[in-house]
Amino acid sequence: MSAENETYDSDALMAAITGEELGDEARSDSAFLAEYRAAEADIALLREQLGFLGETFSETTSETPSETPSETPSATPSATPSATPSRAPSEVRPAPKPLPARLRPPSRARRRARTLAFGTLAVAATAGVFTGFGWLLGHSGADDRGADATSDSAAKAEAGVQFGGPEYLACATTVAEGKVTAVEELPAGQVRVTVRVSHSYVPTHGPKDLTYVVDTYDLPEPLTRGTAVLFGVSQGSPVPDHWVVGTRRIAQERAWITASLPESRTLPC
Repeated sequence: MSAENETYDSDALMAAITGEELGDEARSDSAFLAEYRAAEADIALLREQLGFLGETFSETTSETPSETPSETPSATPSATPSATPSRAPSEVRPAPKPLPARLRPPSRARRRARTLAFGTLAVAATAGVFTGFGWLLGHSGADDRGADATSDSAAKAEAGVQFGGPEYLACATTVAEGKVTAVEELPAGQVRVTVRVSHSYVPTHGPKDLTYVVDTYDLPEPLTRGTAVLFGVSQGSPVPDHWVVGTRRIAQERAWITASLPESRTLPC
């Protein structure tokens, strides 16, 4: 962005969040306007995906069966007096006390629902935190980025780049999700996988069908036609280096990717 626009370039994301109307100076800056439009698209997508997570959690909790402890009927034997009048009447034995109802441990479905609840909240909270801090750090100035370049490179080399994070997205050539339309087994433990893309994150507009020849051991699980997948291809790689399989796992990764997109556009590869 040009130097004369640095007086308002840090307000693009905030203006998109609040819906603030842009002034004439901002509208005349094509670079600023493009950044503002991109922020609007990212925010709309993030809201949509967080709503999807909420619906998934709601459906899971509603399917949890209710449990009531079983009642143990008490047996009360009746006492019959002796038929012979010369004998003393037989003693009446007290009825045995009923056994206490056994308490059932929480079902697996309830534990899964509780785990999903905490996981969903954690993902949403993490996404919000990284969005705010990522924007501030990305616009703190060229001097700060230059001073920390060496330490950042060392940290990345030591910890690695996390899939879906800003650094990964900045250097990825393809990050998309969709459904598998064809799987063909090949010799030497490889498969040819074709995916019909439903949403492309990197680039914003990509091909509708993508085909890759991958090693079977690189897949988290065997793929079949109709399987929902999310994958990423790093720069310089001909095939995906990361696969996510299943709608629930994809929903969690989708929220993380959507939150990281604004910061990724401010980072060099």
